[in-house]
Amino acid sequence: MATVLSVSGSPSATSRTARLLRHLDARLAAQGHEVIPLDVRTLPAEALLGADFRHPAVVRATALVEQAEGIVVGTPVYKAAYSGLLKSLLDLLPQYALAGKTVLPLATGGSTAHVLAIDYALRPVLSSMGATHIVPGWFTLDKDLTVTDDGTLTVAPGPAEALAQVTDQFSAALGGRRALLAATG
Repeated sequence: MATVLSVSGSPSATSRTARLLRHLDARLAAQGHEVIPLDVRTLPAEALLGADFRHPAVVRATALVEQAEGIVVGTPVYKAAYSGLLKSLLDLLPQYALAGKTVLPLATGGSTAHVLAIDYALRPVLSSMGATHIVPGWFTLDKDLTVTDDGTLTVAPGPAEALAQVTDQFSAALGGRRALLAATG
């Protein structure tokens, strides 16, 4: 199957967004994909804020994007847009870093007022970076994500079903892309 880079744009070490991504990573891995998690918050702040394209951590992150066939991008929504941390990473990637990639955008937030952040803030950036196929994403309310004392994430039934569906659509798109590349390549 495909190599998937799962990018969390949350600045929080106890992020529901990152936990949600790791939850979906398990589903993708069970479908046979190799999933590589990348928490942007673990990259050096001085490299991100100083736009240090040559910093070894930025070079590694860029290589991970280049090697992946699919990218899952998850972000909390702040002020009706994706996180500044995610923006810092995206700004350091080459202009067409997502060319040839299938991308699944995901967002979490506290209010349905931000449900369109994926379509109006994140999707245009992903498209401008050359993403070949951006599958329908999903916005999940914070209240629908429960973290237990042991760190396990539970997703409310309705959103869990929707997330499974968009994750499976992403997985299917990766399979179709791989078949197309084999047929034309």
